[in-house]
Amino acid sequence: MAMALSAHSDVETPLREASPHPIVRPASKAAGQLGVDGAPNARAKAKSRPTMASVTSSAGNFLSRKVRGIFTKKTLNARLPITQWLPTYNLEMLEGDILAGFTVGLTVIPQGIAYALVAGLEPSYGLYSAFMGCFVYTLLGSCKDITIGPTAIMAIMTHEYSGEGGPDFAVLLCFLSGIIILASGICNLGFLITFISKPVICGFTSAAAITIASSQLKGLFGLSYNSEGFLETCEKLFSHIAETKWQDLTLGICCMICLLLMRKLKDLKAVKPNAADSTGKKVFKKIIFLSSVGRNAIVVIVAGIIAFVAPENTFQLTKRVDGGMPSFQLPPFSTEVNNVTYSFGDMMTSVGSGVAIIPLISILESIAIASAFAGGKTIDATQEMIALGFCNILGSFVQSMPVTGSFSRTAVNATSGVRTPAGGVVTGLLVMLALAFLTPYFRYIPKATLSAMIICAVIFMVEYEMVLPIWRARKLDQLPLWGSFLTCLFWKLEYGILVGVGINLAILLYGTARPKVGVTAVMRQDGDEPAYILVEPRSGLFFPSIDHVRSVVSKAGRGMANGNLTVVVDCKHFVGVDFTAAKVNNRERYLKI
Repeated sequence: MAMALSAHSDVETPLREASPHPIVRPASKAAGQLGVDGAPNARAKAKSRPTMASVTSSAGNFLSRKVRGIFTKKTLNARLPITQWLPTYNLEMLEGDILAGFTVGLTVIPQGIAYALVAGLEPSYGLYSAFMGCFVYTLLGSCKDITIGPTAIMAIMTHEYSGEGGPDFAVLLCFLSGIIILASGICNLGFLITFISKPVICGFTSAAAITIASSQLKGLFGLSYNSEGFLETCEKLFSHIAETKWQDLTLGICCMICLLLMRKLKDLKAVKPNAADSTGKKVFKKIIFLSSVGRNAIVVIVAGIIAFVAPENTFQLTKRVDGGMPSFQLPPFSTEVNNVTYSFGDMMTSVGSGVAIIPLISILESIAIASAFAGGKTIDATQEMIALGFCNILGSFVQSMPVTGSFSRTAVNATSGVRTPAGGVVTGLLVMLALAFLTPYFRYIPKATLSAMIICAVIFMVEYEMVLPIWRARKLDQLPLWGSFLTCLFWKLEYGILVGVGINLAILLYGTARPKVGVTAVMRQDGDEPAYILVEPRSGLFFPSIDHVRSVVSKAGRGMANGNLTVVVDCKHFVGVDFTAAKVNNRERYLKI
């Protein structure tokens, strides 16, 4: 059996012939470098040896070029995006930003209070987390639609890693997350996110949404118990179901119905703006639109009024919210909880892997949102990570928990007509005004209303509609999807991501170790008998696949070729060859490709 390797089965590449003309070296150069006996000239040798002055000069020139590269207009515009849109800012943009910022503010205030409770913190910490990111992203953000603040996933992750330690642990997590995100952005490590596939993200997001929704059922039913995870929450719910308060359940269900109905108002054709509408009709449609996007605030206000006029103890109410702005101070590097002092090392031990998991989820969520609302434009992932890092770092100085981009509020921002990131300034100011003047009234908000609001927000994060497209595209991708989903739901959220990524890597490695190899018989032009057997590996030749490819070639030689025909291995599909494959010893024969 003969074996041949070629770049193309029907094309021969001739070897390049030696040049008939000798290479002539200039006499002066040769004489300057070689002595009489052909040895290097001592003067030339000394001249080529680098001196300390030359090394210092080269290093200085290198640093000078780097510094000049940093302080250029192009770099300034890329790393401080406000310098791009601020010079062209006008009244029309200001009008759109004010309207959008006010609408997002009405959404983030009740959401911030609710997400703080999900994180196991006092309600005020949700508002502390809702304004600093808005201001920072205005300066550093590259996407006009994104709003930075507390989210459902960040709240549940914060509760998982700092729930028992209290607010100081959450603030420290915010600071450390910002440092890691900023360092990742500076080092251009955003490419690592590409190793987390869409099925893994879908599985994680869906499981997190179900976990968050299940954790809010106790508030919806008016129950009081402590639980961790989906299974324990369901167990505790069924064991305490007889203690349900019908007042809270009725109010919560009514709030959910109102929120879902009001969510659809802005999608009605009758509400869509029309150039032929009269002024009164335009105003009416704008009011309906604002009522739809600001539904959370409207429902919370109405429910608060009901709780205020109802007899005492009719509903379970939110705890008293501390008023006033938080003090600007360093994040806590030590704390005391229940008369037990925790040093920085103790706090790091307590938060554990949350130091790595929370920044990863924060980056993943924010960049995914930026990509979704980019309108086909390229996203500067590095700049987004830098902006998000500073949002968390500076947020920790005002006692914020970890924050990231919010999909629901970003959608509200986009549909409200935001023109630039300056809309975040209006949102931040509205949150600060709420902290200064409205906190005494927040204690009348029923817990059932907040639970209904969170459930209505997260149920749309369950990406059930992705199962069928993934099945049609590639059935094997169901493994990381369901592996991630089931692990997150029944074990822990962070382990679900690791399991999903592990399954993806295993699939990729299996494809590398067992590449597809086509075997066909090429027939003679003047007859029906085969001229040779063509073997076509469909990818590169790397060390895990050597035995597999060799086995296929051997079977082709013994089977179709019957030991009498040439077996040609066509390498035109190769994307690469490693050392082991290029120099594999098979009975003292080397494959040279």
